[in-house]
Amino acid sequence: MPTIKKARDYRPRSPRNLIKLPGRIATRIRESEINQLFRKELRFAGKSPLGESQAGIAFIHQECSPLPAEICPKEPCTLMVADDHPVVREGLVAMIERQSDMRVVAQASNGREAVDQFMARRPDVGILDLRMPGMSGVDAVIAICERDPAARLIILTTYQGQEDIYRALRAGALGYLLKDAPAEELVESIRAVSSGRTWIPPAVGAKLAQRVTDRQLTAREIEVLQILAVGKSNKEIGVAFNISEATVKVHITHILEKLKVNGRTEAIHVAVRRGLVNMDSTAAA
Repeated sequence: MPTIKKARDYRPRSPRNLIKLPGRIATRIRESEINQLFRKELRFAGKSPLGESQAGIAFIHQECSPLPAEICPKEPCTLMVADDHPVVREGLVAMIERQSDMRVVAQASNGREAVDQFMARRPDVGILDLRMPGMSGVDAVIAICERDPAARLIILTTYQGQEDIYRALRAGALGYLLKDAPAEELVESIRAVSSGRTWIPPAVGAKLAQRVTDRQLTAREIEVLQILAVGKSNKEIGVAFNISEATVKVHITHILEKLKVNGRTEAIHVAVRRGLVNMDSTAAA
């Protein structure tokens, strides 16, 4: 009796895989390495049904060749663009619309509107600015992924701090791209993410690797650091959190040790550079 060869199942086991810390810091990180880096911390699409991608550019498993376009025509990739600056948003839309296989079906000027538009129009890919009024891009990503775990989202921003990158990807974004990237790279990232793959440029990946290997501040230490950044004294910080000045000093000592700095001014500078403290929101508070 002839034996039947069992078909290999290439379907992903979950919409996002978890990733773990690395044993070393890479200067150029491939997607497979990122999956190993953070399997216990962040959620990534990681593997596609057709194989794994390298440095944002995917290769297809040799046993799963795609059908010719004339046999299996593709629908245009639908997108949502969310940015609070009209000029930037309209420029992105115009650039995307020049692609024959892409179509913008929704636009948003803030995070809350981005969530509503994404859930109403269900685009294949959502592109969101990191910092928008009302609701940040990270909070919008969290809200969208809670309602649609299979959502495919890209953060497009000018901010490249370690904490910004970490929070965005941990929230569920599959791509993180800087606004000074070439138009061709944005198009490639959209195609990669629409196929369920992650897109993280090497420079961003290196900062992400550094972020997860550093000693992490606790939630309370970050709160203390944020108030410290606006020039509050130990006594004022203690009053704000209803803790003693001695406890405040302990928190500050831990902050300096973890950030590997010698003083408060240097700690604030490092915190801003890494994205731990947003001076705009801190000043507003």
